[in-house]
Amino acid sequence: MMSLKFDEQLSRLQKPNRSEMTDEEFAVFEKNVDTMTENWGFINNLFKVLPLNASQYMGFLNFKGSLFNDKCYLSDADKEMMGLVVSSTNGCMYCLTSHGDYLRGMTGDPAWVDQLTYNYRAAKLTKKQRALCDYAYFVTAYPREIDAKQVEDLREAGFNDHEILEAAYIAGFFNYTNRWVSTVEPVANQGHYYHNREKK
Repeated sequence: MMSLKFDEQLSRLQKPNRSEMTDEEFAVFEKNVDTMTENWGFINNLFKVLPLNASQYMGFLNFKGSLFNDKCYLSDADKEMMGLVVSSTNGCMYCLTSHGDYLRGMTGDPAWVDQLTYNYRAAKLTKKQRALCDYAYFVTAYPREIDAKQVEDLREAGFNDHEILEAAYIAGFFNYTNRWVSTVEPVANQGHYYHNREKK
């Protein structure tokens, strides 16, 4: 089991304090740490920082869990793809580093994921993938210009209204995380740079 005592300074903010967490909050933290260690061999540094505000950490996990589960409408890979487009547009290095790793693991295609990260227009995409990426880019870069056309374009590409609403949640979720992650500036794990790099 992992405590909250980390030697390194991992962000612009102070380190979390176990005494400020409930037992339930700490148990969730330790469960996440164990899962990351088992799956990756290291702990995502952002998740060492977030328990500083433990109740908001729990709220973030619950929100994220509502968007990534087996009852959702879009695939996790499509959602991570959208996340890379949003994060690239916003220039959120930490999110690009960690979510690029996730998507490489899902697809087994590191070159394709790198293309998405640099400029999604250079990547080979299906019609539906391109529509999701175009949507994610537009609502990130031009939020004041959002109108009915964005919904119409997604419908024309073949998405139903459940999927369109979820796409809107996903684009909003990654814009939300990009803003506060860039503010906090957690140190990116070296493991994320090298993990899932071998093409399957």
